[in-house]
Amino acid sequence: MKHNSASISELKIAYLGGGSREWARKLMFDLTLCPELSGQVALYDIDLDAARLNEQLGNWLQDQPGVVSCWSYEAVSTLQQALNGANFVVISIQPGTLECMAQDIAIAEDYGLFFPVGDTTGTPGLVRGLRAATIYADFAREIAAVCPTAWVINYTNPLTICTRTLTRVEPRLKVFGCCHEVYAVQRMLAGLVNRYLQQPTPPRDEIKINVLGINHFTWIDRAFYQDHDLLAVLRDHIAQPDVLRSYTRAEVESWADWFRSADQVKFELFRRFGILAAAGDRHLVEFLPGFIRSPEELFRWGVIRTPVAWRIARWQAAPQKAHDLMAGRTPLTLTSTGEEGVAQIKALLGLGDLITNVNIENQGQVATLCVPLHAVVETNAHFSRDAVRPIAAGALPTGVQSLIARHVTNQELIIEAALTCDKDLAFQAVFNDPTNRLPLDEAWAMFNRLLGASREYLPGWNID
Repeated sequence: MKHNSASISELKIAYLGGGSREWARKLMFDLTLCPELSGQVALYDIDLDAARLNEQLGNWLQDQPGVVSCWSYEAVSTLQQALNGANFVVISIQPGTLECMAQDIAIAEDYGLFFPVGDTTGTPGLVRGLRAATIYADFAREIAAVCPTAWVINYTNPLTICTRTLTRVEPRLKVFGCCHEVYAVQRMLAGLVNRYLQQPTPPRDEIKINVLGINHFTWIDRAFYQDHDLLAVLRDHIAQPDVLRSYTRAEVESWADWFRSADQVKFELFRRFGILAAAGDRHLVEFLPGFIRSPEELFRWGVIRTPVAWRIARWQAAPQKAHDLMAGRTPLTLTSTGEEGVAQIKALLGLGDLITNVNIENQGQVATLCVPLHAVVETNAHFSRDAVRPIAAGALPTGVQSLIARHVTNQELIIEAALTCDKDLAFQAVFNDPTNRLPLDEAWAMFNRLLGASREYLPGWNID
């Protein structure tokens, strides 16, 4: 790896999940706009054809007008080939097929549990976590053996379980997990600057926040734009007529937007707990009791469920979109994706510091006894040359602590269950989840159906 004060060349990025239809392509586009970095990206995927398409796309991008960097992309057939000599390892995989995800959600529905996303927590998210932790344990061992000094960037959900598994298996690895949910809340707060402070809507990164919690159940207890307290502005906003309201199924479905957040859940939590939840409502309701008991309850809060059938259709259409782009049938627009992966890489290489929210092991940055050391938490951190230093975030309110503690316990149980093939531990996490309202025998029956649907992804398990 060569570098001077302005640029670094001959980097190697190993991309695990290199056939990714979304995250890998976001990285490709952002790399084209970064003149300070160049090198190679090794794309590894169990679907080698998908990795080869991204190889073709990435190399095609290098010849397009407006590209200011020099990268080569290669699909590789083995994990070791990808990792050999890597400076950075990026991971974004689907732990089990989308069809498997659909089964998780459908089985939960049979027991009256209606999850809008199903990739992080609740019964579907925890079983997905079993599959993911099983895969990530192997990743951890291979990375430690082949490129132990590489920085590992995880995007896969359940983000906390995946990120924690890597350092649970190999504590010396340098790992962090990235999520953009907080960005949307910053943009919401930026909109309040425009509405109530009569100033132009600022970029979201000018909204300065203190972040603490766990991924997709993250909280903000301080938010400022310049010297304006935006949580005070938010209190005034919520007090306005018709800000807090109920929705109907027809209203929510008319949005035709599977990711829109009406913010009613986070606003009501802010009223009751005095702290702002910093994730989309689709995720928040999966951490809390009561909301997922029926589709009608979700609609009342302005929450729409993202159909896995839509995810499958998008996944199937993605290769053609790449072909259309390369054939000129779709115009190429080179703009930043808004993700921070490249900025984080630059900071870790010494090309400017960065402060942003990130998921790493708790070293005391969350001053809460209910979150043990080494459990993965989300706070702000300072990125600099070869270092990610968490910024002390303080303590959560007692009521929120108790909510988070339950999820941290369940995440740790799932990881331990995955590493030891312990069915009882995994069930304890599922039964302990606050969205579970089933008696013990029904919860056990549901859990066993879910395990049966994931049988091929859980080698070594005794699944009837």
